[in-house]
Amino acid sequence: MTGTATVSDFYCHQALAGAVPIERVKETERVLAFHHTNPSYPVHIVVIPKEHVPSLTDLGNAEEGLLNEVVAVVREVAAGVEKEHGACSVTTNLGLYQESKHMHWHVTYRGESEAEIRDMYGNHD
Repeated sequence: MTGTATVSDFYCHQALAGAVPIERVKETERVLAFHHTNPSYPVHIVVIPKEHVPSLTDLGNAEEGLLNEVVAVVREVAAGVEKEHGACSVTTNLGLYQESKHMHWHVTYRGESEAEIRDMYGNHD
């Protein structure tokens, strides 16, 4: 991990540091995709740069090429989820919606129906 992480950066302080076990989905030299440690959906994968990047709108000291690499991994992981399940959502949060201040993308399959999601995981609005 490189760059400066903030206090509320689960991804640098926990996932990348090896403080919590993770199940890798895809890994490159600069990007990591893994199953969320506390999933909200039947399939919930997180894609992060290994370097600290604050958010999509604030790349910090990262160069644009890293963003391209992250998006390439997001696309590959999302394509696999879509192929397997027939649907996929890709989300990144900003500002107050971004709980961990390290750019991360959620690649999810929410299940067969919204009712199934709420039955299994509760309402996450």
